[in-house]
Amino acid sequence: MDFKSKIREIPDFPREGINYRDITTLLLDANAFRHAIQEIAVQCKHKQAELIVCPKARGLIIGAPLAYILGTGLVTLSNPGNLPGDVFSWHYDLDFGNRPVEVNREAIKPEMKVLVVDELIATGGTASTAVKLVEELGGDVVGTAFLIELTGLGGRVKLQDYDTISLVQYNY
Repeated sequence: MDFKSKIREIPDFPREGINYRDITTLLLDANAFRHAIQEIAVQCKHKQAELIVCPKARGLIIGAPLAYILGTGLVTLSNPGNLPGDVFSWHYDLDFGNRPVEVNREAIKPEMKVLVVDELIATGGTASTAVKLVEELGGDVVGTAFLIELTGLGGRVKLQDYDTISLVQYNY
């Protein structure tokens, strides 16, 4: 299936010179959405993950059905103050500042096989932060998976030590 034809491009969003890749149009097409998740599942099955970690809410759109198909657990990293109980916080640097994320400590157990999943990889900052957080808690990152990859922004380089797959690639 030609997944690129199902993803809408919005020029000059969020600012001039950026072409936003909007997955809403793919999600609205039940057949395309189902096939996209199934294809990612086929490419990730051999990783034998026990848990999928989604570093942000949009990643949950891909991670939740993928966890269902692969028969894994699922956790989303959260903004500070959104989780009850004993949480683990991790701070990471962005171009414009520092941002913390949190996860319940008991969600990621030592040596647990974890797959990091998100809807898009660009510079790799969010994904590499998720990887570091998982490893800090003792988890074993068995790979990363994305619906969209914006090549040329260095994201894959930041994840070079991990088996990384992306369903659709765009030159950026």
